[in-house]
Formats: sequence, structure tokens, C-alpha cells
Amino acid sequence: MDLKNKRFTDEKFFKIREEVLNQWPTGKEVDLQEAVDYLKKVPEEKNFALKMKKAKEANVTLAQPRAGVALISEHIELLNFLDKEGGADFLPTTIDAYTRQNRYNECEVGIKESEKAGRSLLNGFPAVNHGIKGCREVFESVNLPLQARHGTPDSRLLAEVIHASGFTSNEGGAVTYNVPYAKAVSIEKSVRDWQYCDRLIGFYEEQGIPMNRESFGPLTGTLVPPSNSNSIGIIEALLAAEQGVKNITVGYGQCGNLVQDVAAVRALEELTEEYLRKFGYNDIVVTTVFHQWMGGFPEDESKAFGVISLGSATAALAGATKVIVKTPHEAIGIPTKEANASGIRATKMVLNLLAGQRMPNSKALDDEIAIIKAETKCILDKVFEIGNGDLAVGTVKGFEQGVLDIPFAPSRYNAGKMIPARDNNGAVRYLMTGNLPFTKELVDLNRERLEERGKYENREVGFQMTIDDIFAVGRGKLIGRPEGM
Repeated sequence: MDLKNKRFTDEKFFKIREEVLNQWPTGKEVDLQEAVDYLKKVPEEKNFALKMKKAKEANVTLAQPRAGVALISEHIELLNFLDKEGGADFLPTTIDAYTRQNRYNECEVGIKESEKAGRSLLNGFPAVNHGIKGCREVFESVNLPLQARHGTPDSRLLAEVIHASGFTSNEGGAVTYNVPYAKAVSIEKSVRDWQYCDRLIGFYEEQGIPMNRESFGPLTGTLVPPSNSNSIGIIEALLAAEQGVKNITVGYGQCGNLVQDVAAVRALEELTEEYLRKFGYNDIVVTTVFHQWMGGFPEDESKAFGVISLGSATAALAGATKVIVKTPHEAIGIPTKEANASGIRATKMVLNLLAGQRMPNSKALDDEIAIIKAETKCILDKVFEIGNGDLAVGTVKGFEQGVLDIPFAPSRYNAGKMIPARDNNGAVRYLMTGNLPFTKELVDLNRERLEERGKYENREVGFQMTIDDIFAVGRGKLIGRPEGM
């Protein structure tokens, strides 16, 4: 492969850009110089990167929902409702599933059908189809920073349109928006495509425009061990930094054990900064985002608020810069704007009550941080080794060899040999490590923690634990204990 973790030259970037902008007619609307001039006029309070930087400096945790509908006017109404009635600190634009697969013709049909029906028939906002004119109308109609949230392996045209429209953040990455979302997209292709997205932000940075890039921490959102997701987040941060990104948010999805979750966020931030410095990226602002529970939710709204509140408390105690908010309708489907706003208000209440508080250091917390860091370093160091020092090459080979392996991912490029399960305290451990490059000590430690649970439940340690754990939260428990326990 000719893939390299090396900053795109201007020649290479602009050559690829011609092809990208020709993918759909709205691409021709993007004029880089005009976009630069427009973005320079964006007020500071609507710049995502600057607001994240200030939040980190102030040591506060901000809240952001997910939201997106098909039509411009309805999307504007939704976002303003989440601002005024929910109290959101940032606003999203969740992108529809057709756009995520670059199926813009079908988006166009979805828009027209939505107009006829008078309601959204797409599960998000088709930003590419609406183009700069539509996206700027959205941006100019809200008072908070905007970010695109999606799940797109090839996000190049989407990135061009949203950034030129005033959006100063784009979520995702070569792994996090491929392996958990797509079946047949190669790792090599998505790395290359996201290098372009990162270089675009690097270009804007060089014009004096602060831009944020956020990695999608939860991955598949189901029993993902912290070191598993943290290693991917650090890889995407390093790939972004090489392309000139200066403001990076690394993410983590709540697992449910309070000590492990706090440890995971702290380990993620510390290791990201450590690896960036190690490779000479010394001018990067690193922030963190904590995703409230991404697995199955209870149908009962009161119980759902309990799950939301636990996630909010964990984010605050971990010192995350931002928390992504869930709604009491998670078990039902796409939430109403009222339900979405109520999730934000519940989150903000907990954040306000815990303002300035952090989980104090303890042996349990320190031990968990040490475990997560040791496992993460094993993975990352092996990726660099098999890539002969090149991270992009190592990432592709890492998936080929199962050194990188995400649980329950649909991608055919993912080995799927690693299997997680909860230990007796609800922390997520490795039931089967597959080809992950852990030391014998770490493998034994994970096994010991799971054996403790097996002894307590009087059953064999095995995949049935994993199955039980997947459904546990929706049934009102963290750990999938046998019936009657």
C-alpha cells in the first residue's frame, strides 16, 4: 500500500479536492477563500473549538444532545428548542443514513417525500443535499456552535459543505466511523478519506480559523473495554494532528462501573497528550467527551432518567469537557424534541450540582488507570511496530492481524475474536483477547476478575455472561446475573 501517515501536500490535497467536489452538485458551491472569509466572521461564542478550549480551562463539563431532521425549517426549530428549552451548550446536526453512505440521490427523494408528508422521513439532516445555502441558513438561525455528527466512512464532501457553512467541528474518524458502521469499506480507504477531512481542518487552521475534530469514542456502544476504545481514539488523534488539526476531542462511551469510567476518561486524556508530545505535536488542545450509556435503555421514562443521571454524574466526576446526552425515549425510537430537551435539563441539573467536584484519588482508581494505560500501550506499541513506525500503515495491518479488534462490529475487516464481559463489580473486562497483544500478566488479570464473578454466580465463565450483560441495563441492572440473583 502507498498509504502513509504524512501530511498531504497542497498539490495532493487540491487534486483530490476536485474529485470530491464533483460527487454532488452542491460541492461546486464551495469556494475555499469565500469560506475562509465567512468563517473569520463567526463570533467567538459560536466557534466550537474555542468554546471547548474555554471549558477545559474553566474545568467545567458542557452538554450536547443529538438531533437532526430532514427539512431546514424543522431542523432550525428543533435546534432552537434544544437551546432555549433544553439549555444545551452545543448543538448537533445529526446526519441521515443515506448521506452517511454517500447516497445523495436517495437523500433527494427523502427530502421531497418529507416535504409532501410535512414531517421528516429521514433519520437526520441531509447536509450535502441542502448545500451551503441550506446549511448556512441553519447556522445563522442558531446561537450556539454547530457540529456534524454522523457515521460516514467517506465524509469528505460532507466536511467541505459543513465547514464552509460555519460548522466548526466534525465528529468521526477513519476507524470510529467505519468499523462500527460499515460492512464493506476497507480500513485503508477510510484512513485515506479521513486524512482528507483532517487536512481540510488543518488548512482552515492555517488561515487562522480554530476548528475542532472529535473522535467517536463509544465505537459499537456495547461492552467496549476502555483500553479498546482509548487506543482507537489516540490513533485518530495522532492521524489528525499529522494533518494539521490543533483542537482534538477524544471520546469515551460509558460502561457503567463508576471507578472504571472515571479512570478511563482520565487515562484517555493523559495518554493522548503523552503520545502527541512523543511524536512532536506540542501545540494541540486535547479535550474529552463522555457519552452517556449507548446500550439498551429501559422503556420506563423514570428508569431512563436514572441511567441519564448516572452518566451525567460520571462525566462530571471524571472531569470530561463535554457530555453527549441521551433521552428518556431511547428504548422507543427517535425522541421528540420535548424528550430530547428533558434529557438535557436532567443532565444539566446533575452537572450543576456536581460543579467543581471530582472523584478523589484512591487505590481503586489509581489501579484501574494503571490497568487501562498498560493495556492501551500494549495495543498502540504493537500498531507502531507492525507499521514499521507508520501509524496509518499500522492501523490497516492492525485490523488485518486482529491487533485492533472492536467487539460486535459489522465490518468484514474486523477480526471479531475479542469478546468482553463484566467482572463482579460491573467493570468491562476481556473474556477472550483474540489477537490483542497483551502481556501474560494483563491476560491473567482479566481472567481473574471474571473468575471472581463466576465464583460469585456459581457458573462457568463464558459467553453467556456477555449475552446477559448486553441486555442487563435495559432490564434494570448493570451486571447480567442469573435469574434470582
